[in-house]
Amino acid sequence: MEKLIYLLWGDGTPESGDPLRVRLLEDTAQRLITAGVRGLTINVHDSDAAPAPSPAPPPEGEEPHVVEVSVWLDSYEHRAAVESALVDLGLRMAGYLVVESLYDDYGTTPHARMRDWGDGERSPGVLTVALIHRPAGLAYDEWITLWHGTQSPVSGELQPRTRYVRNEVVRAVTKGAPDIDGIVEEGWPSTGHVADPMLFFNAASPEELNTNVSRMIASVEACLDLARLRSSTMSEYLIKPVG
Repeated sequence: MEKLIYLLWGDGTPESGDPLRVRLLEDTAQRLITAGVRGLTINVHDSDAAPAPSPAPPPEGEEPHVVEVSVWLDSYEHRAAVESALVDLGLRMAGYLVVESLYDDYGTTPHARMRDWGDGERSPGVLTVALIHRPAGLAYDEWITLWHGTQSPVSGELQPRTRYVRNEVVRAVTKGAPDIDGIVEEGWPSTGHVADPMLFFNAASPEELNTNVSRMIASVEACLDLARLRSSTMSEYLIKPVG
């Protein structure tokens, strides 16, 4: 079985995000299930996610990614019906074959309960979906060591994560897809936890905030190209468990 992630770009406004969410959940999801996907998750930037500002927004004039659709197929070659359903949404789209690493799930950290909501219901809190790049000159093996062995535990210590999914991009599967090395999904208890730096960095005082932010920046700078980092806040819908 293989995992594919499709990203869609738009204007990033709740006015367009809410109708897009309805189309994704009421039409696109059913078409993807009918197409035979073995698992399905839909994440979308809508009015429920909008109160949480993006930790790394695109520069002025560049559209943000507003949808992330993850599907699991027996083979990536059997994706034509999937891409047809997503193309019909009318947004710029790019697809990637990825290797998933589920570092934290609901109930494995102190910040969220075990999942007890149904398939297709909105997950509690809010998600950030980050597009990451390996810094120029950093060897692949060292990049993975820093990302997985240093950044993942450091951010887990310093931040109130509820879920953390690392997706290493193997290759693009659609023509003209932007170069991306990884797609990271991080869950947070509420939009307020993303909006308030004190909550976002588990800080009880301004001094602790400064210390935690400095540690985080040092860790991130070592393994990511910050100039190319893009992050969007989204609502998460776990539609169909992998099986």
